[in-house]
Amino acid sequence: MSEKNVKDLGFQTRAVHTGNGVDGETGAIKRPITMANSYELPYDPSDLNWSSAGKNLYTRNGGSNQQYLQEKVASLEGGEDCVVLASGVAALSGLFFALLKSGDHVIFSSVTYIAVYRLLNELLNNKFGVETTIVDTSDPENVRKAIRPNTKLIHIETPGNPTLTISDIKAIADIAHENNALLSVDNTFASPYNQRPVELGADFSIESLTKYIHGDAMGGAIIGKKEYLDIIRAQSQINLGATISPFNAWLIMRGAVTLPLRMKQHNENALKVAKYLKTVKGVSFVAYPGLKDHPNHDIAKKQMTNGFGGVLSFGLKADHDTYNRFVSHLNVITSAVSLGHDESLIVFLGENDERQYLYPEEFHNGFFRFSVGIEDAEDIIADLEQAFKKENLL
Repeated sequence: MSEKNVKDLGFQTRAVHTGNGVDGETGAIKRPITMANSYELPYDPSDLNWSSAGKNLYTRNGGSNQQYLQEKVASLEGGEDCVVLASGVAALSGLFFALLKSGDHVIFSSVTYIAVYRLLNELLNNKFGVETTIVDTSDPENVRKAIRPNTKLIHIETPGNPTLTISDIKAIADIAHENNALLSVDNTFASPYNQRPVELGADFSIESLTKYIHGDAMGGAIIGKKEYLDIIRAQSQINLGATISPFNAWLIMRGAVTLPLRMKQHNENALKVAKYLKTVKGVSFVAYPGLKDHPNHDIAKKQMTNGFGGVLSFGLKADHDTYNRFVSHLNVITSAVSLGHDESLIVFLGENDERQYLYPEEFHNGFFRFSVGIEDAEDIIADLEQAFKKENLL
């Protein structure tokens, strides 16, 4: 199916068809893995730019499987172009490295992935003189007040990891563009099935492909306008070298086909689990944007059009040791980092997180981040319930 035919189709159809096609050599109806790091050169290669991107010269410059995946992810995000890299952090650092220089100012969300906090609050700031300001972006006016003449980029994460804070993408995009700044949005917790930041006015959407889009294989993506992504390819993909492997690109390409089906189940299960947790007397709080008492539920409902994702956080009316014992009682739910897997994953985040001061007060005594999987919701809830009973928390 041609790209012209695909682009106007529904999300599920694009998830199946975009970037795919019949292999010209074998007739296979799925793109094969091209496990090559080098490609045949033209008759006279002397005029080639060895640092050019997008041509099949060397896999660090761009390879076949990488290109197919970029087509699919750009389509799912509603973006003009896409760069896929080795991980979500490679995508984040690649964006920052290519767009920022000494003396530039960045505003970023107070609730972000730890790598963003490290990159912007410490590494780029201390090593390269990039000025940064941490802001509670759940209120767009805080962003407006933090703008400086040298503000180049605003970076937000919504929903935020791990507190599920919601920021208004369209409102912040308007503020950024009024002040000649760019807006990037980490969309990992939502996935493009639920939320498409570029369609809401953001300049860039960043995805950890490792999470919902595939659920296992490592990869990352930056989606936006080609004029910027060409810069990112040249400066970050080729010269930093965090290139996705052909095998991972192929795996993610195949896994993305079922993204809409999986996200429907993640959304449905997480909402059921969140509502259940609200009934448990030993639970101190539940943070999930799908709950009506979430402080930014109305904004989430406006910009997360298909659902609220599969991640929630909750606390216990208990001490540190009780949190760990509670996890040890679980059978269906696995104690592990990451999110977006088919199986439910839970991680205890203790009281000593260095970013604790940036979180709402209810998070300060430790809490669980819970990535709700696609198992039967009744089995997930039953697993939680038996663990609550063993700790006398019901």
